[in-house]
Amino acid sequence: MKPIALVGSTGSIGVSTLDVVRAHRERFSVDLLVAGTQWRALAEQIREFRPAIAGLSDPVGYRELKRELKVSTVDARWEETALVCGEDEIASAIKESQAKVVVAAVVGMAGLSSVLAALESHKDVALANKESLVAGGALVLEKARACGAHLVPVDSEHSAIFQVLQGVHREELASVILTASGGPFRTTPLSEFAAITPQQALKHPKWSMGAKISIDSATMMNKALEVIEARWLFDLDPEKIEVVVHPQSIVHSMVRLCDGTVLAQLSVPDMKGPIGYALTYPGPRLGGVMRSLDLPEVRELTFEPVDQRRFPAVSRARECLRGAKGAPVVLNAANEVAVEAFLGGRIPFLQIMSVVDEALGQYGGESYETLDELKGICSTVTEWARHRTQSVRE
Repeated sequence: MKPIALVGSTGSIGVSTLDVVRAHRERFSVDLLVAGTQWRALAEQIREFRPAIAGLSDPVGYRELKRELKVSTVDARWEETALVCGEDEIASAIKESQAKVVVAAVVGMAGLSSVLAALESHKDVALANKESLVAGGALVLEKARACGAHLVPVDSEHSAIFQVLQGVHREELASVILTASGGPFRTTPLSEFAAITPQQALKHPKWSMGAKISIDSATMMNKALEVIEARWLFDLDPEKIEVVVHPQSIVHSMVRLCDGTVLAQLSVPDMKGPIGYALTYPGPRLGGVMRSLDLPEVRELTFEPVDQRRFPAVSRARECLRGAKGAPVVLNAANEVAVEAFLGGRIPFLQIMSVVDEALGQYGGESYETLDELKGICSTVTEWARHRTQSVRE
């Protein structure tokens, strides 16, 4: 039985991971559960899975979690489960955990410290937090190599590439091809973009995801971040990372080989597939993780180029990769704040990319060598973007 740690347990990836564990209780145990603010959901998970350690990032939610579990304010344990709160205590808990693999499912830059803590303790990481590699790719890959830990992608696109590359010689690889659904606005007239509401942007046609990644899909910023993630995961030049729109979301990504062959990974759109693969890697796959693909039911698979006028984010990612080392940090930090502001009704949809472009214009030349310097850039851009999005609804 393989013990796992799940950081971001109440989000969509976390919930799907626990679905996989429930279906294969003979294969997995849960040693650590960590959530951000959702204390009610975490309390239910603690009661069901009884981890050795459970943590919550939010101090206010932590107090509510204790109240829900009927734990006194001075105590830090519920039955067999130790309770922790805050980034430092959670990082320590990850290092102390008996888990063999850490599922990093926290959304945003908040997940970077958890990924580094897992790698420092020589644990394999099932990576669903793309922002860790977008902002700190060099630091994360260096840590993984130094500690001899596997970094296995959980994003459906990168998992597809990772799976297809098994058995492919490096010199055979010409490029990778990331597929994008096109989100909810693939065919919406550009003239209507200014009036797009958060409710419309949250309605993804194929995937059930959290709010932030749903908005990123609507702007195709998620694909921009995935281009940067692919650069680090697969050690590729930006020119060797292609993007095509594939509305059916059946081909999750492809690999182009030097002889002209294209290899693809296909499945129904279900995150339990990539999660199950990452949890067992490099061992045999799990059976019955998701519904098998019925090809006659699919009927057609179509591919389109990315409309750069509609979705400029992908081009920005390539520009960032050609620019200063800190440019992806700026892209990610500004986008996080802009998405939050859009969801809160403070800025319109089109201004998400406007805020990102302004931030890149002002701070895109920054660079870093250490984690503290990276955090400094992120903090500066976050503060700037919050000020920029406070005042305006143009």
